Amino acid sequence: MKNLTKYASMKQFMLKQKISTKLGTIKTRVALMASAVLLISAGTILPLAHADQFDQQIEALQQQNSQSRDAVNSLQAQASSYQDAINILQAQISALQAAIDANVAKQNDLQSRITAAEIELEKEKKALGEDLAAFYVEGQISTLEMLASSKDLSEFVDKKQYRSVIQDKIKADLDKVTKLKLQLQTQKQQVEDLLKDQQSQQNQLAATQSQQNQLLAYNQDQQSQYNAQINANTGQIATLRRQQAILNSAYNIGNLHSDPGHGGYPSEWHNAPQDSLIDYWGMYNRECVSYTAFKVHQDFLAGRNNRDMPYWGGIGNANQWDDNARAYNIPVDGNPSPGSIAVSNSGAYGHVMYVEQVDTINGQQAIYVSQYNAGWDGQYSEGWRYTTGLVFIHF
Repeated sequence: MKNLTKYASMKQFMLKQKISTKLGTIKTRVALMASAVLLISAGTILPLAHADQFDQQIEALQQQNSQSRDAVNSLQAQASSYQDAINILQAQISALQAAIDANVAKQNDLQSRITAAEIELEKEKKALGEDLAAFYVEGQISTLEMLASSKDLSEFVDKKQYRSVIQDKIKADLDKVTKLKLQLQTQKQQVEDLLKDQQSQQNQLAATQSQQNQLLAYNQDQQSQYNAQINANTGQIATLRRQQAILNSAYNIGNLHSDPGHGGYPSEWHNAPQDSLIDYWGMYNRECVSYTAFKVHQDFLAGRNNRDMPYWGGIGNANQWDDNARAYNIPVDGNPSPGSIAVSNSGAYGHVMYVEQVDTINGQQAIYVSQYNAGWDGQYSEGWRYTTGLVFIHF
């Protein structure tokens, strides 16, 4: 970050003197640290800690995860077949339900027709009753009486034909009623039998579908158990790798060459192209996160921190650091202190800085920080800045 400007001339002079003094203190401390590192590197190179302590455990967990994933894949294929069967059964149930609905509608329509026919039959019976009554009266008259009461032979023939027509109509109406009743009863019975058969089929399909659903639920429960085991193993692998990285960094940090001109950041990492290497905490080199992780680790080795830098590979963007710290129960607040990590959450990635000193400038709290990549150029820089908008991680 750029140095603060526009102070009063006296304040600016005093501030420059203070910065010069503090820079001398920082460089002295860095030089002492570099000497300590060189003393370590002058000895025998320590072996990597991962070979015996972690690799076998990680490999075993990875093998278990591989087997679990194979089991999950097999279960997913099996689950797919269960789901296909369930879908087919559901389609059959739906088609059968549509047929049942159609037959119920037909049954209702038939019942309506039966009701209408019964009303019509009542009318027919009433009319037949009247005809029968008339026929009965006429039927009591003998042929001789009918002939005697007729004006002529033609009237007698008409009366006789009328009686014959009435007899035929009565018989036809009775036959019609009987036939209609039989047809309606037969159709109704057929529909009822069909509905019973369809409902029985539907119950069988529903029972089969229920069994398939139970198998699918059991399958999914097994998948969940395997996935839970995979997640647990993955978490354990991450923990082992974090421990491995911490131990390896403790053993091997002495093999790197501290660069006093860049806050003690290893020259091997600074001289390499930006983002071409990954440090011991899973961060790309010459990024702000790599530098601050290194500083936290150095403070831990020197006894100035209560905690070492966790392995945050893959979750190391600067604007994630305060959330990551809280997840590790590392204090985060708005109070800066020398050795704390200042976090800015602005921008797509945020920015982290190592707090060298804390002071008050123009009545506002300010910090002197060392940092990398403040200008998106992968370079080291130092400077004062106000604490507005920052939070601080206390390792």
